[in-house]
Amino acid sequence: MMQPQILLLKEGTDSSQGKPQVVSNINACQTIVDAVRTTLGPRGMDKLIVDGRGKATISNDGATIMKLLDIVHPAAKTLVDIARSQDAEVGDGTTSVVLLAGEFLKQLKPFVEEGVHPRIVIKAVRKALSICIENINKLAVKIEKSDSKEHRALLEKCAATAMSSKLIHQQKDFFSKMVVDAVLKLDDLLPLNMIGIKKVAGGALEESELIDGVAFKKTFSYAGFEMQPKQYKPCKIALLNIELELKAERDNAEIRVDNVKEYQKIVDAEWQILYDKLEKIHKSGANVVLSKLPIGDVATQYFADRDMFCAGRVVEEDMRRTMKACGGAVLTTVADLKDNVMGKCDYFEERQIGGERFNVFQGCAIAQCSVTLVLRGGAEQFLEETERSLHDAIMIVRRTIKNDAVVAGGGAIEMELSKILRDYSRTIAGKEQLLIGALAKALEIIPRQLCDNAGFDATNILNKLRQKHAQGNVWYGVDINKEHIADNFEACVWEPSIIKINALTAACEAASLILSVDETIKSPKSANEMPQAGGMPAGMGRGMGRPY
Repeated sequence: MMQPQILLLKEGTDSSQGKPQVVSNINACQTIVDAVRTTLGPRGMDKLIVDGRGKATISNDGATIMKLLDIVHPAAKTLVDIARSQDAEVGDGTTSVVLLAGEFLKQLKPFVEEGVHPRIVIKAVRKALSICIENINKLAVKIEKSDSKEHRALLEKCAATAMSSKLIHQQKDFFSKMVVDAVLKLDDLLPLNMIGIKKVAGGALEESELIDGVAFKKTFSYAGFEMQPKQYKPCKIALLNIELELKAERDNAEIRVDNVKEYQKIVDAEWQILYDKLEKIHKSGANVVLSKLPIGDVATQYFADRDMFCAGRVVEEDMRRTMKACGGAVLTTVADLKDNVMGKCDYFEERQIGGERFNVFQGCAIAQCSVTLVLRGGAEQFLEETERSLHDAIMIVRRTIKNDAVVAGGGAIEMELSKILRDYSRTIAGKEQLLIGALAKALEIIPRQLCDNAGFDATNILNKLRQKHAQGNVWYGVDINKEHIADNFEACVWEPSIIKINALTAACEAASLILSVDETIKSPKSANEMPQAGGMPAGMGRGMGRPY
């Protein structure tokens, strides 16, 4: 008798499993790696990505590129996640982590195809990772924090190394000093949100400056604003969350009056409420009034007559930074404006920077709390890429302060780990010997790609590097400037060891995850998600079920 067919999954469900599925996932990851491969290192190329709305982004930051690529393949999304986690945790090394994960998979693919069980492969990957981390910790050079001059020089070198592969590598010496100054001015917790980065189009990159305090762009202002004083020494700041203007009547409000005097009383009461608020603010002794909500023309003129400065519609982030730096609290009433809820700073001024005006608070009450980087430059995309590059450098400096161990960059540490793994693989029997040997080869992708991106003969340089590392020269890596090899520790190409540990851990975890998936089940799109002729999914209308 014929057995009836058993249907478990909905019709149209896409299901694929077994060895071909693992290989297919590995191939998908290779495609993504090829997208960011050429961005690695000082000679890396940039990518121009245009999104659906036509906004162009120029970047060679691995995490930014991965974010902007609209990837739909489920296994390949893992690589996007590790790039993001590297960016959030350490800040730099986002391209390296994707490259390493992709190369691990590429070198292990033949073993999967030949029928080695993925679990054996994963075990070898985990073993190799533990050996790598153990050796990085042994090799890393600890830096003495007692000598502040030496410690600062180290931080500048780490920042310069992080910026050497970015668009602003020509100005890395200028920016590395600025970044280190910014981070060292923060308190011990090194909060990232207390470093404000403001972009002003125009001028040269070298005109960028670091303001020790809080600075933000002048907000929308009414008539009377120009009559207000533009600087104070010292300065008391009232931080408010109140609308200081005449409110428009509510749509559904109805007031019945039977003569003009009654109407006049209502109007007068409204004005009186506003003037009472303004008088209380003036009597509190504040020189500068900042509010998240609008400050109207009447209030602006009132403050101008009394030599006070005001700014309404201040962005919440700027308000929070001002509050943290200058002390005080954001109030929703003016009934209790006392000294202890006011912010204080030594000096306030409104300053012209390029085509923008900035409100600058310096000498804040809570020292070592907030700084602002004002970036200058030509095109908008260029300024955005500069901001991303500085974010990476700031993260690196923060990490180096917290974890004071460094290793040499330029592929040096990868070559040494590759040699250690290769030597270890010869001491063990079984399949793991071949697998760990393959992972040792995979680690060489970093120096190899650095050479390829600079147009060097990668095979020749890698042979020289292998020879040097075999002779016990631990820190030899690629020298981009001389098309040769060099001791990168002496050449001051330094990176915090935490970058490498994080990158290797994330890459090994991603590789293990992709190798352990042997079946993908994709549910069919339901009818109301299927796009219609107009391009909008069905079921989405203009409210009331009306179509577009």
